[in-house]
This record gives sequence, structure tokens and C-alpha cells, in this order.
Amino acid sequence: MTLSIFESEGFQLIAGVDEVGRGPLLGDVVAAAVILDPAKPIHGLTDSKKLSEKRREQLAAEIKDRAFAWSIASASPAEIDEINILHATMLAMKRAIEGLSTRPDHVKVDGNRCPDIDMSVEAVVKGDAKVAEIGAASIIAKVFRDHQMTQLDEEYPQYGFARHKGYPTQEHLRLLREHGVLPQYRRSFGPVKRLLEELN
Repeated sequence: MTLSIFESEGFQLIAGVDEVGRGPLLGDVVAAAVILDPAKPIHGLTDSKKLSEKRREQLAAEIKDRAFAWSIASASPAEIDEINILHATMLAMKRAIEGLSTRPDHVKVDGNRCPDIDMSVEAVVKGDAKVAEIGAASIIAKVFRDHQMTQLDEEYPQYGFARHKGYPTQEHLRLLREHGVLPQYRRSFGPVKRLLEELN
């Protein structure tokens, strides 16, 4: 196998990993893994929550174009209900890392837990603001999941998914009660579980 210029010059391949969507009442939990290319720097990488939607969209396109490798993966509402949100998050992260076209030398994961993978890995608390690779992963994961919510909003406009992105806002809880539980909801999550119990 021929080495890329990146590898032959001795750079260590660092993958940053982050997730989005642990808190919402419906939809996938989404994770992304990114290996940046030092030859193609991207300016403005940080925690996706600190960026405007427009800026996130711009950066997501830049990351996909300029990164050495990137991957997005998810765990479904059914998987979340079966194994719980923490384990589903770790599963999505593992899938994202394993989906990279190049195996990294080391993986940095946002938060205080690491997925079970057979490579060098460390957890970095608040890593999305400290590690460029994790910041990049947080941006493409957030943009991907927001697009999922926008698509769902087109299918079910009465739920307001484009506005609250599935998070348990007062508006969302009211609309959920009004219109009922869709298949995309996480049935193990408190507000959904309680509503289903009431209906039974």
C-alpha cells in the first residue's frame, strides 16, 4: 500500500469524534469522526453549539471537502430504547470511527467516556472547544442531524421539528400530546413513556 504524503511525512493520524442528539425525544443519535489534513487548514472550528446555523453549514461543507477522512453514523430510536441512550451513543461513535476510510493512529472523543474500539483512544472533556478534530466532528454531526429533523418536519409539519429539533421544549411537549407518538419517538424517554402509559 502506498503511503499518502500526509502519512509519509510522519504526521500522526488523529481522529476527533463527537455526537449530537442525546437529549431529543425522537430520531437518531448521530456521531461523526474526522481526521483533518494539516496541509488544508480549516479556520473557525469549535463547538458546533457556539456557531450560527449558517456558519455551521459553511464549515460542514468545508470539512467534507478538506478533511483527510470523515464519517457519519447513527443509532436508531429502536436501538436507543433497547440498549439506552449512553450505550447507543457509544455504538454510533464506534460506527463512525469504523466508517473512516483510513484507520487513525489515535482517537480523541468528546466527553468523559470512550467507545469500545481496538485502537488508541482518549476522552477529552469539552473536547469540541479544545480539539480541532472534535470540533469538526461536532459540526458535521449537528448539520446532519438538523437536516434529518428538517426532513421530518416536511413529513409531519404539525410537530414543529424544524424549530425545536426534537428537544423537549414546552412547545414540543404540547404538540406531542396534541398529535401523538410517531414511530420515530424514543419510547424509553420520560415524556414519551408517560404519554404512552396514559394512552394505554
